[in-house]
Amino acid sequence: MKILRFDDPAFARQIAQLDRRHEPDPGVRERVTEILAAVRAQGDFAVLSLTEKFGGPAFAEAAAMRVTEADPVGVEVRTSEALRLAHANVLAFAQRSRREDWAMTNVEGAYVAERFRPFERVGIYVPGGTAPLVSTALMTCTLAQAAGCPEIVVTTPAGREGGIAPALRFALRLAGATEIYKIGGAQAIGALAFGTETIRPVLKIFGPGNAYVVEAKRQVFGRVSIDLLPGPSEVMVLGDENARADWIAADLLAQAEHGADSAMIFITPSAALLGRVTDEVLRQAALLPRQAQLGPVLENHAVGILTRDLAQAVEIANGYAPEHLALHVAEAESVSEQVTTSGAIFLGGFSPVAAGDFLAGPSHTLPTGGAGKSFGGLTVDQFQRRTSLVRYDADSLAHATPIIEEFARIEGLEAHGRSARMRLG
Repeated sequence: MKILRFDDPAFARQIAQLDRRHEPDPGVRERVTEILAAVRAQGDFAVLSLTEKFGGPAFAEAAAMRVTEADPVGVEVRTSEALRLAHANVLAFAQRSRREDWAMTNVEGAYVAERFRPFERVGIYVPGGTAPLVSTALMTCTLAQAAGCPEIVVTTPAGREGGIAPALRFALRLAGATEIYKIGGAQAIGALAFGTETIRPVLKIFGPGNAYVVEAKRQVFGRVSIDLLPGPSEVMVLGDENARADWIAADLLAQAEHGADSAMIFITPSAALLGRVTDEVLRQAALLPRQAQLGPVLENHAVGILTRDLAQAVEIANGYAPEHLALHVAEAESVSEQVTTSGAIFLGGFSPVAAGDFLAGPSHTLPTGGAGKSFGGLTVDQFQRRTSLVRYDADSLAHATPIIEEFARIEGLEAHGRSARMRLG
């Protein structure tokens, strides 16, 4: 781990580099633009050829992209039980936070209200890669299910052999997916946004992915709505002098094993704890199987920071805006009140970040790359369309017309005032 210390003359400059704003890589941006243009112009042909080019299956025909109900789904009992329990938690959390219709009477006596209805057709990207992300399937599709979206379209990459792990298919069906396509990358986002001969376009796109997927979502925004721009996983842990070094190291490594571009940062005002955590990270990392992912993270994206005090640690956390923030500190709830930018906060040593990844209830699709300064995590209300309602009667309009006319006079919009006045005779 790279170590930064508050008494180092370069500390302020080093910490400033952690205050991030997401900017797409120019090379990625250009390549994604080309991919999206091809999908828009050539439809299925582009999707099929790009899928094969980037390591996916060589589909003989477009219909083979879709997972059908006839495809067998057999999983072990312990797997199905774990998925069902996690699904129940996510569904209950989503149902509790779903927006409901409401109405009130304004000052002039008019009826005003908001109505919430689910998007009729949504697209969800579930990453593939080195592991079947059944948890991501649950923590995206289940929210659409809770919102009542009638059409939940999933794209997820498959390897050369064209298969999708049975556990992932089980999770997708459990969470309400109505269509599943074995395609990934920027071309999948293009298919969802523009539509092809086989895949009808959606109204909004959700889900995390690699740099190309995230950039594709950014570029189709406006054509469709999107949720947020979640990229590689990242974790930050704050610890005080009484924290358990082995627990902290375990939280750091749990996120680091997601991929070689994941990030792990530990912050503490205790030099002794920093040393113990550094040793624990190396000891535990050597025992883990995903060395291809952990090695690059430890070499390039692992940082330990010694701060002057806990207040400085919180200040750095707010500047970094971590996807996951674990507080291994006394009075964790009080400290969390000072945190403003984290996607999710884990309170106390007995709250492993992995519980949020898999089971707790809130979606683990969270802002990364500093986007937590502007975005929150994925929530069920993002699957709902908000519509406002207004109803005046003769009495309330009589009270409102002088005000409407004054606004019309100020803004020089005579027809506005006349449209209200003429109704009163």
